[in-house]
Amino acid sequence: MAKAGAEHVAIEPVDLGPIRIPTPVVLSPMAGVTNWPFRVICEEYGPDGLYVAEMITARALVARNPKALRLCRFAPSEKIRSLQLYGVNPAIVAQAAQMVVDGGMADHVDLNFGCPVPKVTRRGGGSALPWKMDIFRDLVSRVVGVCSQANIPVTAKIRVGIDHEHETYLEAGRIAQEEGCAAVTLHARTTAEYYGGHSDWHRIAELAQALSIPVFGNGDIWGAEDALDMMRQTGCAGVSVGRGCQGRPWLFADIKHAFQGSQERINPNLGAVGTVIMRHARLLVEFFDGDEHMAVHDLRKHIAWYLKGFPVGGSTRKAFMECESLADVEREIARLDPTLELPERVIDAPRGRVRYAKKVHLPYGWLDSRSTTHDEREALFGDDPMDAGY
Repeated sequence: MAKAGAEHVAIEPVDLGPIRIPTPVVLSPMAGVTNWPFRVICEEYGPDGLYVAEMITARALVARNPKALRLCRFAPSEKIRSLQLYGVNPAIVAQAAQMVVDGGMADHVDLNFGCPVPKVTRRGGGSALPWKMDIFRDLVSRVVGVCSQANIPVTAKIRVGIDHEHETYLEAGRIAQEEGCAAVTLHARTTAEYYGGHSDWHRIAELAQALSIPVFGNGDIWGAEDALDMMRQTGCAGVSVGRGCQGRPWLFADIKHAFQGSQERINPNLGAVGTVIMRHARLLVEFFDGDEHMAVHDLRKHIAWYLKGFPVGGSTRKAFMECESLADVEREIARLDPTLELPERVIDAPRGRVRYAKKVHLPYGWLDSRSTTHDEREALFGDDPMDAGY
């Protein structure tokens, strides 16, 4: 992509109801990734943006599932407490939102209509749900109604559609706006595209043009210049960063500098990365209430991302994947060559899983109509073991 200077991009604060985001940069909620230890590290590097918790299943929260409740925790240092809720049944998601309001659990609620994972879409959830405009409107309306009691802004994250024959983003954006959402984030891929190929930023530009509420763009922001380019090319109000920050929380510092017109970038050597890994590990122990085993197991995927691109060898990576305690992690970090630097060719290269869904999994007959019958709702909103048990 062509590089652009900050002087060519209009970067302004974004207001979500009573919440002002001074720099329009969002840490996109990612399941299994954006718990508070990772959010804290990203926020320490980055600007005063919005750092969103990973997806919380509404039914699990209503059932007070311990994992769901753990994911609702925030660190004292977090400036804006931002939760993302997922669900299919508008009544259940509204109940979860009421819990958030009654418990003073968050300052902002995001609704997940972007997840492409089969176990979510086969229940009609995530990126499948906007196809059914009646459920989508009902769910958004109810949650906005609940959250407005406490002046908590609600936003929605969506995709382009199920596939290019079944696009939903313009309608979904308009409905979200009509029902009172403060902003919309568009991941500019379809469900069928999963995380493969290239994000179509033209769709972000179209949605930004169509709506009067802020639109955040998401997809293929691997470096600070990508964030500038997305702002310049689409006219979006801000950017949402997902896989690009996996193992690279300092990407938020790079974006902060770029938005300020600075050419300063962070490219830590392996010694500095090791320090971040150890800090991340200790924060995870706190997150898991002192359980080092759970913390280190959760850390393993992050270590793989932290080490990505460094010439450390398979045996080193394997040793980290076998760690069971903080002492194990510290021992392996001590064995690294702290002077190693990331090769320039991979600094802003794509990260995370890049793959296509072989098939979009949907409820039977889902695409036959844009609305649901009473019987379809009864079948759709029945007990779901995945949903109830997290």
